[in-house]
Amino acid sequence: MEEALNLKELFFVLRKKLLLIIGITLLSGAVGALFTHYFINPQYNATTQILVNQLNSGQSTLYTTNAVQTNTELVNTYSVIIDDPSVLNQVIQNLNLNMTAGQLAGLLTVSPVQNSQVFSLTAKTGSPEQSVRIVNNVAQVFRMQVKNVMKVDNVSILSPATQASSSAKVAPNLKMNTAIALALGLMLSVGLAFLLDYLDDSIRTQKDVRRKLGLPVLGVISHMGRRQQQMERINSFSATPSHHHVNGGAEHAEAK
Repeated sequence: MEEALNLKELFFVLRKKLLLIIGITLLSGAVGALFTHYFINPQYNATTQILVNQLNSGQSTLYTTNAVQTNTELVNTYSVIIDDPSVLNQVIQNLNLNMTAGQLAGLLTVSPVQNSQVFSLTAKTGSPEQSVRIVNNVAQVFRMQVKNVMKVDNVSILSPATQASSSAKVAPNLKMNTAIALALGLMLSVGLAFLLDYLDDSIRTQKDVRRKLGLPVLGVISHMGRRQQQMERINSFSATPSHHHVNGGAEHAEAK
């Protein structure tokens, strides 16, 4: 019974502050959508796929099980080499980028394909052309770096990035950000509604007396609004002259 009463009180508070909750929720969603659209710079991805293989000249082109396993392990090693400053600084020099090796590394994402000799290299920037230039140049410099340092030529670029495949905006997500803003606004407005109800000690209705004081209502004194007061004054004013006129007539009759 007490639990049902508490749920009823919660519903009463939500219903009383419904307009406040709806207003804050919609305002929060609108702010989130406008902020996402006008103040967050769009981001574009460009991805290229790199294959790690072994060249066995003079032998069968079919891979042995050990060779495939070795190449799969090399994928993890090469993923680390891509973020090495020797590779990134060369890319910065080639493209004349105004950034450090650490900043460039923050734009790159290496994603090994599980149980595969292929991994994906992705660059995310504010321009699709810039993303394509960076990711393709990083792949080329990485391929040459592996060949020069490790003395092996077992890296191939399967599919270079193109502007056509990188023209779609990947961030920010307007729908998702708006939904998040609406959810945050709803939680904030509900919390504010309960806080205002908790701080409000005023009693305005009979329900407030029963709900807050737990006392029965014995009687109610009606409230007369300003318009009703004005009408009462007009009626009383219009009734007074007629009364005097009747009295005056009676006195004049007696005088005769």
